[in-house]
Amino acid sequence: MSETYDVVLIGGGVMSATLGTLLKELQPDWKVAAFERLGEVAQESSNPWNNAGTGHAALCELNYMPDPADPAKAVSINEQFQLSRQLWASLVERGILDAPSTFINATPHMTFVQGEKDVAYLKARYETLKDQPLFAGIEYSEDSRVIHQWAPLLMEKRKKGEPFAATRVPSGTDVDFGAVTRQLFDHLVEGGLNLRLDTEVRKLKRGKDGLWEVRYRNRVGKTPGAVKARFVFVGAGGWAIKVLQSSGIKEIQGYGVFPIGGQFLRTTNPALVAKHKAKVYSQAAVGAPPMSVPHLDARMVDGEGSVMFGPFATFSPKFLKTGSLLDIVTQVRLSNIGSMLKVAVTNLDLVKYLVGELLKSRAKKIDGLRQFVPDVDGADWELIQAGQRAQVMKGGKLQFGTEVVASADGSIAGLLGASPGASTAAPIMLDVLQKCFPQQFDAWKPRLQELMPTFGTKLNGDPQAAAAAIATTSQKLGLSA
Repeated sequence: MSETYDVVLIGGGVMSATLGTLLKELQPDWKVAAFERLGEVAQESSNPWNNAGTGHAALCELNYMPDPADPAKAVSINEQFQLSRQLWASLVERGILDAPSTFINATPHMTFVQGEKDVAYLKARYETLKDQPLFAGIEYSEDSRVIHQWAPLLMEKRKKGEPFAATRVPSGTDVDFGAVTRQLFDHLVEGGLNLRLDTEVRKLKRGKDGLWEVRYRNRVGKTPGAVKARFVFVGAGGWAIKVLQSSGIKEIQGYGVFPIGGQFLRTTNPALVAKHKAKVYSQAAVGAPPMSVPHLDARMVDGEGSVMFGPFATFSPKFLKTGSLLDIVTQVRLSNIGSMLKVAVTNLDLVKYLVGELLKSRAKKIDGLRQFVPDVDGADWELIQAGQRAQVMKGGKLQFGTEVVASADGSIAGLLGASPGASTAAPIMLDVLQKCFPQQFDAWKPRLQELMPTFGTKLNGDPQAAAAAIATTSQKLGLSA
């Protein structure tokens, strides 16, 4: 007889950890299990070296605001990130998360552009955002002396010539999502969650009793097994599409994903780390996918500072770093092949960009870094492999964002897509709860609002409320507002 769980979480990343934590607060009596195919949690997209750790609040990311006069998307992303911050602050107060400095640190968010066209764009963007309550305190400058104060590495030995400009928001953050994930899972395991590591979910099948049969195989010994679940959440990164397709739900039809990998240049040279205490984003190259916007990021992981530059796009047919070379082929279905072929034909700029990236030598990558750090010594920088991102393809289009796919009856849900991803884990999981547990959700709202006080409101419409919420959360997380 298979063991039966109220909830089964597939994937040991920040999404499963966040949903499990919320459910523990809302329904502590529920029986929950989590399956992770690797030997530890937080080893794929949530691993700190597989992402740039930017607490995505649209403070510096230009791809969230292609029209400098339209802040709607940027404001929406910022609203979402505020909920994640509030949840973390509540969990710190409860002792569920450790000291804030173990996972989040104040790191100004900057944007740096060059050339008359981009300078004009950035100035227009600044003029729009400076009047938005959630972007209060944003600064703009074209003065090399001011920008040097903000980020010395950017300006040292920079030659005069092409115009440049920068914006800066002091209240930005660097987040170690691996630490968040591990700490949340530690709490869940202590509270009774059955965490099964080295266990790969192979198939989901709906039984006549209405329960999901979760079929798995232990990676050590290859022994198979199965459990039953009333609700299944698939937070398996790029592999989510494979697991959801195995379930047979009609909602996954038409979806495909396109894998894009990345590399970063990283330095731990103390002299360089001391000169760069910000996350600096710029404009993406023509044809580049949204998650490939170049940026120079200060990082704090396990108490040690470093600086990363990239990403440089790579290509692998795998949906995860530890995935299968057949991933990109085995996702093909009659329902999605037409859409995928259309994406291939209509995204020739992306193909050209990827080919160019794949042909780049280390020297060319150092040249790319030199656009941000003029006084660069390649010997100070090592090349590291980042995580795989699976960008959603649907309706013949390559989509940007993170999307919840749920069955009509709410018995299963999964997550597809990449950015803003982990930064908005809390609001994304609220979306899952609302879609999949509509009968319980109203009763859960009071507890959710205790954890995230502004849940259900729009901060950007109320300057005083926005300032107060940001200040309160910043104080609890040890950040300067």
